Amino acid sequence: MGDFEFPRQFPRRQDGEFLAARFESHRPRLRAVAHRMLGSAAEADDAVQEAWFRLSRADADKVENLGGWLTTVVGRVCLDMLRSRKSRAEEPLDIGTPVPATAPDPEQDALLADSVGVALLVVLETLTPAERLAFVLHDLFAVPFEEIASIVGRTPTAARQLASRARRRVQGAPAPDADLVRQRAVADAFLAAVREGDFDALVKVLDPDVVARSEGAVTAGAAAVATGATSFAHFAALARPALVDGATGIALIVDGRPERTLTFTFVGDRIAVIDIVTDPEKVASLDVQLV
Repeated sequence: MGDFEFPRQFPRRQDGEFLAARFESHRPRLRAVAHRMLGSAAEADDAVQEAWFRLSRADADKVENLGGWLTTVVGRVCLDMLRSRKSRAEEPLDIGTPVPATAPDPEQDALLADSVGVALLVVLETLTPAERLAFVLHDLFAVPFEEIASIVGRTPTAARQLASRARRRVQGAPAPDADLVRQRAVADAFLAAVREGDFDALVKVLDPDVVARSEGAVTAGAAAVATGATSFAHFAALARPALVDGATGIALIVDGRPERTLTFTFVGDRIAVIDIVTDPEKVASLDVQLV
């Protein structure tokens, strides 16, 4: 659904209040983008706040796609921060210390490194800022390469190559040790909450900055993902716990075959990323083992 345009006849004070409300509706996704880009809750908050400052100084009436505009701004702010960090040879994460809620939290930062896991750690430590941005925006948040190209100042083809190089490094990283029993318990709690349509129980097993991504959409934030999940409660009777290409997940079984899969990435005892596959050819290519 597109952004609702505020009636021009209202006073300017209410225009400002409405703009702030629109910004707040995008904040969870912007914070998730910035946190996964920077690996730091505190720096993510700074990047999102800078995006608000820039929006408040811009002519918002001329912004047709506010979500896309804000994602571009946050991407550019994060890119500048990464380049500045690189030039000072700073370390992005305190690896020894547990993804964000509402305030900067070193503990959450360490959980981000531990779960979304070694992959993001490799991204943060070894990739160039442009590679990191292309990988995170495209692979985690499904931002088109045309938009990424405008942020990094490259062509869409070059942006695609940046993401491809980053992806090869990430996929070549050693996999972290996984507590499959603990992950299975969290996934089972998620499925039970979906079956019961229990919004509060769903929020409890979702990371505050959870991202759910499918072939056609990306949803960020625990409340938004939980709302989407409860709307599919009628499918839950067909869902079964499964390992999907070796990862903890859920499969919807129709006529004895998987029709849809969900795989989870975990931050501690919460789900941080949900990958949803519905395309029949893609589902058929997955190794789905019911458990």
